[in-house]
Amino acid sequence: MTVTEQPEFTFPLSRRGDLVPEEVAALRAKHPVAKVRTMTGDPAWLVSSFDLARQVLEDERFSLKDTANPGVPRQYALTIPPEVVNNMGNINSAGLRQAVMKTLNPRADRELAPWLAAEAHRLIDRLIEQGAPGELRDGFTEPYSAALHCRLLGIPTDDWRRLMAGIDVAFLTSPTPFEGSAANWYKDLGYMVDRLNADPEPTEGLLGRFAELRRSPDAADRIPDELLATVALSLFGAGAVSTSSFLLHAVIMLVQQPELAGRIRTEPGVIDRAVEELLRWNLSIGDALPRLALADVRLGEVLVRKGELVLVLVEGANHDPEVFPHPERIDFDRPENPHLAFGAGRHFCPASALGRTHAGIALTALVQRLPELRLALPVEQLAWRPGFIKRLPERLPVLW
Repeated sequence: MTVTEQPEFTFPLSRRGDLVPEEVAALRAKHPVAKVRTMTGDPAWLVSSFDLARQVLEDERFSLKDTANPGVPRQYALTIPPEVVNNMGNINSAGLRQAVMKTLNPRADRELAPWLAAEAHRLIDRLIEQGAPGELRDGFTEPYSAALHCRLLGIPTDDWRRLMAGIDVAFLTSPTPFEGSAANWYKDLGYMVDRLNADPEPTEGLLGRFAELRRSPDAADRIPDELLATVALSLFGAGAVSTSSFLLHAVIMLVQQPELAGRIRTEPGVIDRAVEELLRWNLSIGDALPRLALADVRLGEVLVRKGELVLVLVEGANHDPEVFPHPERIDFDRPENPHLAFGAGRHFCPASALGRTHAGIALTALVQRLPELRLALPVEQLAWRPGFIKRLPERLPVLW
């Protein structure tokens, strides 16, 4: 099949995060590898079936880091330096993988789960004290998620708001570059460099591990401060916004189907399966996962040419009825759940276990403490942020 034989679809799809975009089923059925045009005006292939999506994510002929090369088709303009796109590659090439993976392993910190539970209950206490209606994004999901990542990095939790404000700019999706993106990045990078070089130097979290690495004789001249700070800032940005966004989507689903929240409340053992199914269903990823073809590769009936951009539509794959019977149903008893919420292949999310722990503790606390939790406005009135890498409600007002 050639490019000219397909109709061209516009991308991205709907920003609304409580409904699967209506185009998804039709694309998957008729054009599982569909010709689209991105917001930059570049052509791309949108992959919406589970098997083909997994093929792209696991095949190393489809590259993430090369999507930042000059002159290649883009999903949207870069708002971070090109080298940051290959963050995991930077981690591996600089010998930082062990430090990063140890930081992201929830089992490596025996106090992490009790600390997360205490933080969740502290924030719920504050919501209750202030009274309903409450605002769950600013009052719970963002401070809870950001505090975790501050702890992981070893920076003051009181600094969470300034770092989350930087994410609001760093993860904008724009058809063209804009002036504030570079200034925003280097401001937050400077913050991380300053924390790394604080007196006394950091001893906790990832920055503490980096400080220890930097003291070793063979690493002092090999790992520049800017690279260490870039890794730390990238992990904060990707981690905090992903975990916070997922919690918002999970809450929106649970409050619309209170019987599901009831199961979590009355059957504590169901929480792990509940998190997996909410991960499958959630639409927080927003835009597709980009890859650049490094060779000619056949995807289904389409021959993708070297140098072409491929976009993996995770919401299409995770709602594929060939893999997930009755995908529209949130089913905590689903026997098989090989969802792609954390990606696949080389770029499978290294913080997947941490994300599951974070979500399970938060959702358990919310349904236990706020059994009557519900939206304070019709779900149709939620305002979904335009031009952002995640589908994100600007606010989530709730009653309880």
